[in-house]
Amino acid sequence: MRYDPDRHHRRSIRLEGFDYSSVGAYFVTVCAQGRMGLFGESVDGEMRLSPAGEMVLEVWDQMPEHYPGVGTDAFAVMPNHIHGIIVLGNVGAAPRGRPDPRGPAGVGGQAQGPGQAQGPAPTGLTLPDVVHRFKTLTTSRYVRGVKESGWPPFDKRLWQRNYYERVIRDEDELRAIRYIVHNPLGWDTDEENPHR
Repeated sequence: MRYDPDRHHRRSIRLEGFDYSSVGAYFVTVCAQGRMGLFGESVDGEMRLSPAGEMVLEVWDQMPEHYPGVGTDAFAVMPNHIHGIIVLGNVGAAPRGRPDPRGPAGVGGQAQGPGQAQGPAPTGLTLPDVVHRFKTLTTSRYVRGVKESGWPPFDKRLWQRNYYERVIRDEDELRAIRYIVHNPLGWDTDEENPHR
């Protein structure tokens, strides 16, 4: 079906005016299409990955090797979605957040204050580029798993078209977001769990 703006009403969920090529850390959530539980199961608060879940974890872990200037931090594979922290540029440096459009003086200044983005990341990749490559790699490997290993097939696409993202503004926020590694403990009450 062709895109019809009168019917589909697509709008960007990205932060208006933000440069997603900026050096910094970003928290992302990507859901499987139809929230199909393809990546494993949560049993007694522990995630037991399926072969597809193992593949998703492997692709995530290998991203810094394939894309210089792209780093990864905390990551969690859930039965039907993933959470992760992507770092663009200055890998290993503290994350930096969204610049204040008013500047440090509060009235349109250009200088950057502490904890604010310092310009484009030297990767040449934006956050949407990195997420797209992750989705593409995992989808092609998943298709191979369906053909060669009998993984459950999916309908038209492995991942939902969009994804959730949050710009991580400072070290305190980064530490707080790293909770994602404990997500399997709360799967029974997770809003992405279709059986809750």
